[in-house]
Amino acid sequence: MNKHLIIGALAALIANTGAAFAEGDAKKGKSIFKRCIACHNINKEKNKVGPHLVGIIDRKAGIAEKFKYSKAMLAKAAEGLVWDKANISAYLEKPKAFIPKNKMAFVGLKKPADRDNVIAYLEEASKKK
Repeated sequence: MNKHLIIGALAALIANTGAAFAEGDAKKGKSIFKRCIACHNINKEKNKVGPHLVGIIDRKAGIAEKFKYSKAMLAKAAEGLVWDKANISAYLEKPKAFIPKNKMAFVGLKKPADRDNVIAYLEEASKKK
Protein backbone atom coordinates (compact mmCIF):
# COMPACT_ATOMS: atom_id res chain seq x y z
CA MET A 1 0.00 0.00 0.00
CA ASN A 2 1.20 3.51 -0.73
CA LYS A 3 3.04 4.94 2.28
CA HIS A 4 1.63 8.43 1.64
CA LEU A 5 -1.91 7.08 1.54
CA ILE A 6 -1.42 5.37 4.91
CA ILE A 7 0.08 8.51 6.46
CA GLY A 8 -2.79 10.60 5.10
CA ALA A 9 -5.39 8.16 6.42
CA LEU A 10 -3.75 8.12 9.85
CA ALA A 11 -3.62 11.93 9.93
CA ALA A 12 -7.33 12.11 9.08
CA LEU A 13 -8.15 9.54 11.74
CA ILE A 14 -6.18 11.41 14.39
CA ALA A 15 -7.84 14.70 13.42
CA ASN A 16 -11.30 13.17 13.71
CA THR A 17 -10.68 11.39 17.01
CA GLY A 18 -8.94 14.28 18.69
CA ALA A 19 -10.45 16.35 21.46
CA ALA A 20 -14.02 17.34 20.81
CA PHE A 21 -13.29 20.82 22.06
CA ALA A 22 -10.66 23.35 21.26
CA GLU A 23 -8.52 24.27 24.19
CA GLY A 24 -10.09 27.32 25.73
CA ASP A 25 -8.38 30.29 27.29
CA ALA A 26 -9.02 30.29 31.05
CA LYS A 27 -8.19 33.99 31.36
CA LYS A 28 -10.84 34.88 28.78
CA GLY A 29 -13.18 32.38 30.43
CA LYS A 30 -12.78 34.12 33.79
CA SER A 31 -13.85 37.36 32.17
CA ILE A 32 -16.90 35.72 30.58
CA PHE A 33 -17.71 33.96 33.87
CA LYS A 34 -18.30 37.38 35.45
CA ARG A 35 -21.82 37.03 34.01
CA CYS A 36 -22.25 33.93 36.19
CA ILE A 37 -20.89 35.04 39.57
CA ALA A 38 -24.13 36.62 40.71
CA CYS A 39 -25.64 33.12 40.78
CA HIS A 40 -22.70 30.68 41.10
CA ASN A 41 -19.63 30.34 43.28
CA ILE A 42 -16.56 28.80 41.70
CA ASN A 43 -14.12 29.25 44.60
CA LYS A 44 -16.11 27.93 47.54
CA GLU A 45 -18.72 25.26 48.09
CA LYS A 46 -21.47 27.73 48.92
CA ASN A 47 -24.63 27.87 46.86
CA LYS A 48 -26.20 31.09 45.68
CA VAL A 49 -29.25 31.32 43.42
CA GLY A 50 -27.53 28.50 41.52
CA PRO A 51 -25.41 25.65 42.87
CA HIS A 52 -21.70 26.11 43.48
CA LEU A 53 -19.50 24.99 40.62
CA VAL A 54 -16.45 23.83 42.57
CA GLY A 55 -15.25 20.65 40.88
CA ILE A 56 -17.98 20.80 38.24
CA ILE A 57 -15.90 19.15 35.51
CA ASP A 58 -16.89 15.45 35.40
CA ARG A 59 -19.18 15.86 38.43
CA LYS A 60 -22.55 14.12 38.52
CA ALA A 61 -25.45 16.52 38.03
CA GLY A 62 -27.68 17.48 40.93
CA ILE A 63 -25.33 16.71 43.82
CA ALA A 64 -24.39 20.10 45.30
CA GLU A 65 -25.40 19.78 48.93
CA LYS A 66 -28.20 21.98 50.25
CA PHE A 67 -29.23 23.19 46.79
CA LYS A 68 -32.86 22.83 45.74
CA TYR A 69 -32.68 21.64 42.13
CA SER A 70 -35.59 21.79 39.72
CA LYS A 71 -37.52 18.60 39.00
CA ALA A 72 -36.15 18.76 35.44
CA MET A 73 -32.53 18.84 36.65
CA LEU A 74 -33.15 16.05 39.13
CA ALA A 75 -34.69 13.94 36.37
CA LYS A 76 -31.60 14.45 34.18
CA ALA A 77 -29.40 13.62 37.17
CA ALA A 78 -31.38 10.40 37.70
CA GLU A 79 -30.72 9.54 34.03
CA GLY A 80 -27.00 9.76 34.82
CA LEU A 81 -26.07 13.21 33.55
CA VAL A 82 -22.43 14.02 34.23
CA TRP A 83 -21.02 17.49 33.63
CA ASP A 84 -18.29 16.53 31.20
CA LYS A 85 -17.04 19.15 28.78
CA ALA A 86 -19.49 18.15 26.04
CA ASN A 87 -22.50 18.41 28.35
CA ILE A 88 -21.33 21.68 29.89
CA SER A 89 -20.86 23.14 26.42
CA ALA A 90 -24.30 22.01 25.26
CA TYR A 91 -25.89 23.34 28.44
CA LEU A 92 -24.10 26.68 28.22
CA GLU A 93 -25.14 27.05 24.59
CA LYS A 94 -28.87 26.76 25.29
CA PRO A 95 -29.70 25.83 28.90
CA LYS A 96 -33.47 25.64 28.32
CA ALA A 97 -33.04 23.44 25.25
CA PHE A 98 -30.58 21.09 26.99
CA ILE A 99 -32.79 20.69 30.08
CA PRO A 100 -36.29 22.04 29.45
CA LYS A 101 -37.98 23.50 32.54
CA ASN A 102 -34.74 23.90 34.48
CA LYS A 103 -34.43 26.94 36.75
CA MET A 104 -31.43 28.61 35.13
CA ALA A 105 -32.56 31.90 33.59
CA PHE A 106 -29.34 32.45 31.59
CA VAL A 107 -30.05 32.44 27.84
CA GLY A 108 -26.72 30.90 26.87
CA LEU A 109 -23.42 31.49 25.12
CA LYS A 110 -23.79 31.31 21.34
CA LYS A 111 -20.08 31.40 20.48
CA PRO A 112 -18.24 28.06 20.79
CA ALA A 113 -15.06 29.93 21.72
CA ASP A 114 -16.83 31.58 24.67
CA ARG A 115 -18.05 28.18 25.89
CA ASP A 116 -14.57 26.67 25.47
CA ASN A 117 -13.07 29.57 27.42
CA VAL A 118 -15.56 29.24 30.28
CA ILE A 119 -14.94 25.50 30.44
CA ALA A 120 -11.18 26.14 30.56
CA TYR A 121 -11.76 28.57 33.43
CA LEU A 122 -13.98 26.10 35.29
CA GLU A 123 -11.34 23.42 34.85
CA GLU A 124 -8.52 25.67 36.03
CA ALA A 125 -10.51 26.97 39.01
CA SER A 126 -11.37 23.40 40.01
CA LYS A 127 -7.68 22.45 40.13
CA LYS A 128 -6.96 25.28 42.59
CA LYS A 129 -9.42 23.92 45.14
